[in-house]
Amino acid sequence: MGHTGTVDVSQVESLTAALRENFNLSPLLLIPPIFIVLMVIFKIPAIPGLLFGVVLGVLCSGIFQGQDMVAVSVYNLYEGFVSETGNEFLDTLLTRGGIESMFYAISIVFAAMFLGGILEASNVLRTLCEAMLKFAKGTGSLVTIVVISCIVINITCADQYVAIVLPGKMYKQEFEDRRLRHKNLSRILEDAGTVTSPLVPWSTCGAYMTSTLGIATATYLPFAFLNILNPFISMFYGFTGISIEKMTDEEYEAVMREREVEKALAEKALQA
Repeated sequence: MGHTGTVDVSQVESLTAALRENFNLSPLLLIPPIFIVLMVIFKIPAIPGLLFGVVLGVLCSGIFQGQDMVAVSVYNLYEGFVSETGNEFLDTLLTRGGIESMFYAISIVFAAMFLGGILEASNVLRTLCEAMLKFAKGTGSLVTIVVISCIVINITCADQYVAIVLPGKMYKQEFEDRRLRHKNLSRILEDAGTVTSPLVPWSTCGAYMTSTLGIATATYLPFAFLNILNPFISMFYGFTGISIEKMTDEEYEAVMREREVEKALAEKALQA
């Protein structure tokens, strides 16, 4: 891509040439990504679905690229694939890291869970919830409170994972008490916690976008329509009831039984 915004044809040709020279391309390589899409459509459980997707990817690396599938399974999954085509742009694009590169994100998730657990055990979480939920007279106001909480945590804690996990723990019980399915809370957390994180310049997402795109957050913010509109759409759904699903009696009873089990386990742990 040139400075004038026109497509650099020579660069495109060099990329396609490097791909052909270093990789065996086949339409069958579309099977793993197609499977992932089908997994979402048919609502296959995440863990077995993703595991099977990884297995397909490993098989494709051995069958089509001639790589050692044992090495791919043991080393590449952990350290990540390293591209050495000689094309700087393509090597940067394909060398993205493996499980090791995700440790920081995973540690943030654990930190958020630990923080949520501490706040919950010390009743700080309950106190905050009770103060906020005094204004939640209906589903619309409840959704609005969750949206605001996610955005505020994104701004103050500067991390998307904390903005998802912490409000999720804060309002999970209230959604259950109102017989609202967990998928409602999950969608709201995505609408407000996930998509607003790139709009905060000092957050991990905002910093990544700026360093990757080379564009300041304030520059792309006015054009991030999805990120700006989603929280408002979520609140609109809350007040109108559109796509807000209620639990069946069986689902509600199962949630109550699960809550009793968790309570008993917590009491047992305290006694020990």
